[in-house]
Amino acid sequence: MNPGNHRCPWCVGTPLYERYHDEEWGVPVHEDRLLFEMLILEGAQAGLSWLTILKKRENYRKAFKGFEIAAVARMDASEEARLLQDAGIVRHRQKISAAIRNAQAALEIQREFGSLDRFLWQFVEGQPRIGNRKTMSEVPARTAESDAMSAALAGRGMKFIGSTICYAFMQAVGMVNDHLVTCPQYSGVR
Repeated sequence: MNPGNHRCPWCVGTPLYERYHDEEWGVPVHEDRLLFEMLILEGAQAGLSWLTILKKRENYRKAFKGFEIAAVARMDASEEARLLQDAGIVRHRQKISAAIRNAQAALEIQREFGSLDRFLWQFVEGQPRIGNRKTMSEVPARTAESDAMSAALAGRGMKFIGSTICYAFMQAVGMVNDHLVTCPQYSGVR
């Protein structure tokens, strides 16, 4: 790291967080499976810390069939009941049900738009938005784009996709570059 350049403060001090920040957060993602994974994980995070979800991420991948959209969409009540007993994930009935319903909605989106990627990236006109933020207090919790994404996803029957969750998702998958301008990753993901 260059002298005078500092990671975004939210990740400093925890190796798992720092690795996620340095290698993934804010890097543009266009693969449907990974977009779906991040949408489900951001929803699972609601009311919890992102670090909690990161620590359980591999367990989520196993529990939700590698986040293969069609496989999750086919999960039935017995699989849902099994997931409620899985200590490796957040055992929250509504979040588990939402993941399955969201997969079904994602399949419908893929049929209509050709890909989940095309549908989701339309909210930023296909290009990452650059935040140019100097302090964490300048980073919004939601924007007009995340409001629109949330409304569109809810209109298709998805759950746990409020505007704040959508904005965190947009940051995570690089639709928005909210690395602080002092962060070495800021110019690396532009």
